[in-house]
Amino acid sequence: MPNNEQPYHRRRPRQKPRYDRLVGVAVVTILAICAVVFVFHALLKKETATPTKSTPTSQSQKSAEKAKTSSDTATSEVKKDKNLPDSKATDWDLVLVNRDNPKDELNPDVVQIGNVWVDARIADATERFLTAAQAINPAEHLISGYRSVDYQTTLYNQYVDQEMAADPSLDREAAEKVVQTYSQPPTKSEHQTGLAIDLSDVDSLNESTTAEQVAAIAPDYGFVLRFPEGGAASTGVEHEDWHFRYVGVANAKYMTEHHLTLEDYVKLLDKK
Repeated sequence: MPNNEQPYHRRRPRQKPRYDRLVGVAVVTILAICAVVFVFHALLKKETATPTKSTPTSQSQKSAEKAKTSSDTATSEVKKDKNLPDSKATDWDLVLVNRDNPKDELNPDVVQIGNVWVDARIADATERFLTAAQAINPAEHLISGYRSVDYQTTLYNQYVDQEMAADPSLDREAAEKVVQTYSQPPTKSEHQTGLAIDLSDVDSLNESTTAEQVAAIAPDYGFVLRFPEGGAASTGVEHEDWHFRYVGVANAKYMTEHHLTLEDYVKLLDKK
């Protein structure tokens, strides 16, 4: 090779593009993008779903709390009185018989005290009440006690006939309205329970000379004056000074202290 010639430098052959690397990079990039999108989507879904899921639970809890509060409020008047006896309206000594609550013949187990019959379960209380009443007035005596539905039917019809005879202008319906102010139709008189007694120093209604004193001690023996003055709105019967009803000592004292008729008291117990 002549000296004046420059040596020929061979150029390095141009490298062919490595498509396999590009494909790999592309795949990794796509996977990375997909991963980011997936994570972002998951987070967005969680944030969106959380309120929807929690809202019903929150509302449910609020509804439950509201219902509980309403229930508590409805019974607060009853529960706040710690002196209210632990009784139920379905207790045997609180059975309610009146024109709105008729009962067929109850056939109680009765025993005789003096000239009347009473439920055997109140025999002792009746005797002690009578003795205490006679200590106030020796003339106090039992007038009536248990009366069967059949006997009440006969007695009721007699009263109706008497009213019609005393006032010829009265038809039977009008006469019955008069009678029902002092005597109840058959199946609607609580005398059939054997838990009611008529006690007075005279045999005439509302003419007792010691009625108030006897009524005052009645709760000590489990009795209440069944038809007190001012109680007709709930009982449907005007004042009767001789009609006493056994309800148990605790119930009797509470009813008397709070001026409750048996109708009022049963409603109160139903709210417990």
